Amino acid sequence: MYLSKGIKQILFLLSFGIVYFGLSSCGAYRFSQVSIPAEIKTINIHFIENKASYVNAQLSPNLTDRLKQRINNQTRLTQTNSDNAHYDVQGYVSRYDITTSGVSNQQSTTNRISITVHVTLRDQLNNKDPQEFDVTRNYDFGATVSQQTAEAQLLDTMVRDLADDIFNRLFSNW
Repeated sequence: MYLSKGIKQILFLLSFGIVYFGLSSCGAYRFSQVSIPAEIKTINIHFIENKASYVNAQLSPNLTDRLKQRINNQTRLTQTNSDNAHYDVQGYVSRYDITTSGVSNQQSTTNRISITVHVTLRDQLNNKDPQEFDVTRNYDFGATVSQQTAEAQLLDTMVRDLADDIFNRLFSNW
């Protein structure tokens, strides 16, 4: 079968695009396997407070909402505000620091936002001991960018990453 040069190029680009987008979607650390005992039906996700010495006012409400959305979309659990939910999830931002992470010629070149969220999961149905864990993420930005600009630019990424990490620790047994 004879294909013109133009058609070959189109097929090559189409094939390359399919492979590229297929592989690039594998880069996110998301797991589709959710491990929740069958008897667990409800979950109460409390507001994730910001108890860090520095408070990014948008982080806590956005993180709480994103985690709730992720649980709603990817589990069979029913969210409730009841104190007798089967799973009770509480958390707080314990650390939010901005530091210099790169120096060249005695000048700051890169700054870093470091965030730690402490999470407690209580299985109230089975009266198990609470599981506690920390999730930490770092975000670098150029030293020429103001702190406020960097926080605004990175907020969606920070919220997505932290919610994904919390979700995976809660439900993926890793």
